[in-house]
Amino acid sequence: MERATVNQTILRAEELLVQRAGRTVLDIPLLEVSRGETLAILGPNGAGKSTLLLTLALLLSPTKGRLWFDGLLIDRRVDWVALRRRMAVVFQEPLLLDLSVYENVTLGLQLRGVPVSERARRAWYWLEQFGIADLARRPARDLSGGEAQRTSLARAFALSPEILFLDEPFAGLDAPTRAEVIEHVAAVIRDAGITTVLVTHERDEALALGNRVGVLIDGRLVQLDRPEIVFSAPTSPEVAAFVGVETVVSGYVVAYQDGVASVRVGPHIVEAVAAVHPGRAVWVCLRPEDVTLWSEDAVGESSARNRLIGHVVHLRPVGSQVRVTVDCGFPVVALITRHSAQALSLNLGQRVMIAFKASAVHLVGR
Repeated sequence: MERATVNQTILRAEELLVQRAGRTVLDIPLLEVSRGETLAILGPNGAGKSTLLLTLALLLSPTKGRLWFDGLLIDRRVDWVALRRRMAVVFQEPLLLDLSVYENVTLGLQLRGVPVSERARRAWYWLEQFGIADLARRPARDLSGGEAQRTSLARAFALSPEILFLDEPFAGLDAPTRAEVIEHVAAVIRDAGITTVLVTHERDEALALGNRVGVLIDGRLVQLDRPEIVFSAPTSPEVAAFVGVETVVSGYVVAYQDGVASVRVGPHIVEAVAAVHPGRAVWVCLRPEDVTLWSEDAVGESSARNRLIGHVVHLRPVGSQVRVTVDCGFPVVALITRHSAQALSLNLGQRVMIAFKASAVHLVGR
């Protein structure tokens, strides 16, 4: 059996192609997962995230391509069942049998021939870790959604997998439970050092859990990097829109000096900290939380290099904040506190000044 060069890569996919009814669902030239990292795959519904996870977890055979696990090329000569026993998968819907919580957690260990005393030790440890030890004797059918998902997670961790796959495991939880479980899982993964692949369409999950974030759109991995890079420096308008960059407008660079590019956008010049030279057509990307709003006459109150006058065309409350769209000759979206909105007495049609730093602007070539 062929082996790859020994390194810190535990999982590697090359030229991975999955097709269904003649349609390409997944097309990944190369993907590597390092030992101990959490890789979060982020993408919209229908992007192919679950297909990718199932393929990497050896639960779905690709149409084409090669997979390596722990340096071993996975082909027909390999015992797939033995390899799967080194992995664990947690799905969006908890797959629990009509047994007690404790019996569900120990079931996988029993099937793998783990001695009774070791089963008990591992089960109680992870029941405690996920805060459900007091539910050990409760029938799984009587659990709430959060309790059922914690049971499913405890069962997976009890297997001591070399790699853990999480398929949108928090999607069915209410907001408070979801936030609590995500925080707990992040701490457990970090402390246990288990290699993890998470697929999700929620940005906060990717940020909370991922050491690296990959953005999957239409079956293709269009960006893969550290979370702070993906979220602040998207490589395309599609990625920008998906990771929460709500202002994406076209422009072209008219000047460059001392590390700052001047970009013509509609009737205005926008300054950006970027090494892009004149004549280049670009997309100007700006996150809503990087935009501040001022009264129209507060010209001297902001130190930001970019200050534009426009009028409010849309207001929408979002929890404790308000999303405001201002037409400055092109639309700019800002996310401000309710207190700020009240202080400005914001209403539709009102003229305001928007301000944002040159360092907050990200340029993408087009």
